[in-house]
This record gives sequence, C-alpha cells and structure tokens, in this order.
Amino acid sequence: MIGYIVRRLLLMIPTLLVISAIVFLIIELPPGDYLESYVAELESRGETVDEGEIQFLREQYGFGEPVLKRYFGWIAGMVQGDFGYSFEYRMPVSDVVGDRLFLTILISIATIIFTWLIAFPIGIYSATHQYSWGDYGLTFLGLLGLATPNFLLALILLYFANVWFGTSIGGLMDPEYLDQPWSWAKAQSVLEHLWIPVVVIGTSGTAALSRRLRANLLDELQKQYVVTARAKGLPPGKVLTKYPLRAAMNFFISDIGHILPSIISGAELTAIVLSLPTTGPILVSALQSQDMYLAGSFLMFLATLTTIGVLVSDLALAVLDPRIRLEGGQSR
Repeated sequence: MIGYIVRRLLLMIPTLLVISAIVFLIIELPPGDYLESYVAELESRGETVDEGEIQFLREQYGFGEPVLKRYFGWIAGMVQGDFGYSFEYRMPVSDVVGDRLFLTILISIATIIFTWLIAFPIGIYSATHQYSWGDYGLTFLGLLGLATPNFLLALILLYFANVWFGTSIGGLMDPEYLDQPWSWAKAQSVLEHLWIPVVVIGTSGTAALSRRLRANLLDELQKQYVVTARAKGLPPGKVLTKYPLRAAMNFFISDIGHILPSIISGAELTAIVLSLPTTGPILVSALQSQDMYLAGSFLMFLATLTTIGVLVSDLALAVLDPRIRLEGGQSR
C-alpha cells in the first residue's frame, strides 16, 4: 500500500507538468494578450492610456520574452507560492480569491451533503421496491429533476424566496453585509440565502445519483450470492447492507475525483444567474479576458485536486470492495 501511494504521488509530478503545459498553451493560443485588449478597450471609449503602466507590466511579467521562458517562470512562481498578478482586478491572484474560496467551498460541501442525504434513501427504496407506486413516483421526480435546467429552477426559487420569505434577490448575503467583516448577523444572512443555490445545484445531482444507485443495487440484488443469503434466512436488512449496498456504492467513491475540483470551481452558470460571490464566475471572466495568471492558476489548482481525488477514490475503493486490489499479480 505504501509503495503504491509513493508511486502514484511521483506519477503526479509529470502529469501536472504536462497539464500545465497544455493549460499555458491554450491560454496563449488566442491572438494578443490582456494588456493589448485592455489598451484597445480604453481607446475605443476615448480614454487615455497610461503607457508607463502598460510598459511596466509588460516588463515585469515578461510579455515580450519567449513563450518557454514565461512558462517556466510561471511554473517556478507557483512552486514558490506566487500565483501571479491579476491584470483585470489589479491585485495578486491570491488576494482576488479571498473570501470567494471560502464561500465556494461552503456551497459545494453543503450541496454534496444535501445530494447524498437525499439520493441514498431514494435509490435504496426504489431498488428494494421495484415497480411499486413509490418507485414510479420517485422515478418521475428524478427525471423531472434531470430535465429542469438549473438556471430556470434558480429563477423560480429566487422569486418564491423573495415573495414568501423576503429574501433579497441574488447574492449569498444581504447587500449591507458585502465587504464587511464576519459577524453572527452576516453568518445568519449567508445561511438564509444558502439553501437556494444548494437546492438548485443539488437537484440534478440528486436525481442522477439516485438513478445510478438504483440501477447498480438492482444488479447486485439479482446475483447468486444474494439469493443464497436469503435462502439461508439472513434478515433482509443484513442481506442488503452486507455486500450489495457496498458494491453498489462504488461509483459514489469513484466520483471523489470529480467532487474535489467541483468544490472549488462550483456551478459557474448557476453562480452567474444567482450572482453568487464564488470562484466560478471569476474563472469564466478570466478566460474571457485572457487574464492568464488568474485563469492558469485556477485551472492548475483544479487539475491538482483532480489527481488527488482520483488517488483518494482508488484507495477508498480498495477498502470498500475486497475484489479490487492495488498491487498487480494473480491471486489464488
């Protein structure tokens, strides 16, 4: 086990280097750079351009230097904890993220908990009561949740939350708490607004997970070892939880590789519709404006979380399912 973990950690180094090269290349592909776009925008509005500031930024961040030199300088800075400068926000990347990272993690973790708490009992009930009225009703609700666009559900919930509970439209807190230090009143305002994005983002995920759990569990319940366990007179609850449920949960564990980066990136479209102060809209804006250091640092952070998540999911699957072995070789 230790040798396997060490090998996987060492393999992450060349993997992240290749990803960083691809990310840098993609960001560099569009013609021009952020400073050229910024100058063109100012000139189109008839505003004066501070040539001294533009020249200073070009020299400091090496826009006139070869691509390879800038790439290795970017990598060396990230290794030292310097994620670069955001030209659009005119501050270091680490300062741009600020509280947005905390709020993004808060929303994402709450959504994951909401999704799993709802999907697990629905999937188990539908599998153990196949073709019952409850199964048909939950199937209909699941398909409805999958078919409803998140942005449409977000607009509906915003309206009813404002009409029924007086919750302010958009954002994750009342306007008076923006840019204010954290307090109990600000935390209460966040909790008042939090349920809307959690329900919106979690609806489609809950429907998908419950359907997958139902299908996997139905497949396991029809296998011979379950029939044998029932014939031996084991209680239904023990028959369900001993092996079938554990085997059907494999895909939950496999999704850890996707869940970790989604905790940081969040649901970008939903965040834009709800005006959430999360990191998703920042990433979209950085890609659109060619704010290379902000966008590149974000994408590298997501890639790192993905590789870590895949490793964690592999180890968890080996613990959960005895049929999965981490080491090679044949078992007797």
